[in-house]
Amino acid sequence: MPLPRSFPPSATGELKVCSLILIFLHIAHCLIVGRHLPEWIANTCFHVDVLEIIEEKSAEAYLELGIFDRIIAMEIRRRWLSGVLCILFIASLSEAIVPGVAPVEFHDGDLVEVKAVKMTSEITQLPYEYYSLPICRPKEIEYKTENFGELLRGDRVVSTPFKIIMGKDEPCNILCKSDEKSDQPISAVLTAEEGKTIGERIREAYFVHLLVDNLPCATKFAMLDNGEPQYEPGYRLGYVRDNKAYLNNHLKLILKYHEVDDSLKNRRIVGCEIEAVSVSLADYSISNAAEGKCNAIPDGKKPLEVNEAGETKVLFTYAVHWEASDVRWAYRWDVYLKHRDVQIHWFSIVNSLIVVLFLAGILSMIIVRTLRRDIAQYNRDDLEGDEAIEETGWKLVHGDVFRAPPYTKFFCSLVATGVQLMCMAFVTIFVAMLGMLSPASRGSLMQAGILLYVFSGSIGGYHGGRLYKTFKGVEWKRTALITSVLYPGIVFGTCFFLNFFIWGKQSSGAVPFTTMLALLCLWFGVSLPLIFVGYYFGYRKQPYENPVRTNQIPRQVPDQVWYLSPTISTLMAGILPFGALFVELFFLMNAIWLKQYYYLFGFLFLVFIILIISVSIISIVMVYFQLCGENYRWWWRSLLVSGGVALYVLAYSVFYFVTKLEITGFIPTLLYFGYTLLMVITVWILTGTIGFYAAYFFISRIYGAVKID
Repeated sequence: MPLPRSFPPSATGELKVCSLILIFLHIAHCLIVGRHLPEWIANTCFHVDVLEIIEEKSAEAYLELGIFDRIIAMEIRRRWLSGVLCILFIASLSEAIVPGVAPVEFHDGDLVEVKAVKMTSEITQLPYEYYSLPICRPKEIEYKTENFGELLRGDRVVSTPFKIIMGKDEPCNILCKSDEKSDQPISAVLTAEEGKTIGERIREAYFVHLLVDNLPCATKFAMLDNGEPQYEPGYRLGYVRDNKAYLNNHLKLILKYHEVDDSLKNRRIVGCEIEAVSVSLADYSISNAAEGKCNAIPDGKKPLEVNEAGETKVLFTYAVHWEASDVRWAYRWDVYLKHRDVQIHWFSIVNSLIVVLFLAGILSMIIVRTLRRDIAQYNRDDLEGDEAIEETGWKLVHGDVFRAPPYTKFFCSLVATGVQLMCMAFVTIFVAMLGMLSPASRGSLMQAGILLYVFSGSIGGYHGGRLYKTFKGVEWKRTALITSVLYPGIVFGTCFFLNFFIWGKQSSGAVPFTTMLALLCLWFGVSLPLIFVGYYFGYRKQPYENPVRTNQIPRQVPDQVWYLSPTISTLMAGILPFGALFVELFFLMNAIWLKQYYYLFGFLFLVFIILIISVSIISIVMVYFQLCGENYRWWWRSLLVSGGVALYVLAYSVFYFVTKLEITGFIPTLLYFGYTLLMVITVWILTGTIGFYAAYFFISRIYGAVKID
């Protein structure tokens, strides 16, 4: 068969869009994985050639490049484009979020680097850099490479002056000296202002976080009930006694290693315990000031009091002790991720699953039996005259049930955003459940969630565009723009507002300007175009087929019973989903606000599935009761009622703040409720979208089973 001389206009336009998307994705992929410039330029040039050939509309030019068969294989369909997007997206994530953390082997005499991350407090919730206090601060601070997930968490990884040699114990070393020639070494002379700052940090229970071989150092303590050892990340900056602040200026690092090969003495670090004590300057005994050596700290030492009204002379020291361990390198995180409350998770999941299945079975039996009886009566065609059954209940509104809701642009925007959040949550939790988001890669979970939300814009846009086409809307570009800026604008605006207060406190939790620019580039350079592409293909797709036609004149909605009001319906609908969620929500809140490690993503995935099922069931039941009351305005109601669990999340957040947290200041309180508001909005959009699609599917099925005259 002879080849065509040119392509039809529709095919030309779609090929242009596909090639432009591929050019953009090549650049985004290289920015994510750090590919060198020449490699992606070569890939981009190929698609630029394709654009030029499409512009010429010449099929013979494709033969000259030898790529005509590839263009034919495209078939110029949405599925092909979706496949390309998925392949490139998975390729990007495989290199961006899979930890790829390899063990580092040390030999005797090798230098072991100690890094500092930040200082944190459960009272203020404001992290600070390690060198925000005068703790052996160098002239030039060397920051380590970080991802933007770490930057959003407030992590600022820096090098420290610790000099630790593999296998060599040190009874006492001086961390730094302000005067190298002095026989009485002093690390720092704190001014009254610095002493006041340190005293405030100590009273606010700040912890200092160190890393050894990318493993956090932790303080070991025993549980009061059974004496079981537990580990608390970091060490206390100091303590308060009799309203006086004492600084922990001496650290004992207990480093554990596992020998891989006895003959080669290859060792891997598998543990780091830290003991922090306060020692006054008078209790130090210097053995060799030139080499920075001091004698072991004696018992009965006097602690170092911080003078908040004058100068305080401080000497920072450390000791090192090495211990052999049978723990293998792959299991060195177990002491941090170990949970004592696993049975609570299982009990919660089993209980929620039984309740959901029980209610689902009962409701299904009731609704199915009722529906079968109604459908059987409505479909009887042997009754005539006086015996004819008058239409009542949900069939009476068949001519209005699929009438487009008001504010269709905002409705489609919220649904499209909910689809994005659904994709982001499902994939992130599933990938984390498989162990691909290692806790050693700090900030990887947050970074993966942001990237997944951004790249799922095409999926959300496609569903939003097709739904808007079903509503017979004509301004799909404006709807796509609303989708692109509505939810991200709320999140960015709230975080930007809170960032001013964090900046005012000079906290490392403040997002740097360059990181903010990077997030804006992801928003307007990646998410917004992908949403427009999704709307473009979704709007060109055939709209959803409704089983009944819509009347031209809407019917009047009768007065509703009290329990079908929006407020009561929302409160009733949120109880069951929240009952399946609140246990995991408690542990998630602990991980966020109490800086605990959370790695039970298998439980979280099961809870997420139960949440989807329960929200879907509740949405179907509430919409069915609403239609039986001859109220056909169910579109916004399904979105509102299904998101009722967000109200209970808000109420629980207030309860958690009052009972579990020790936050007292204005700015920490503002931060807590600001981020809680964003979490509540996210939960509402996510669960509302799930409930809407469940109700839409249910209504389409029941009206499709009825014979309409």
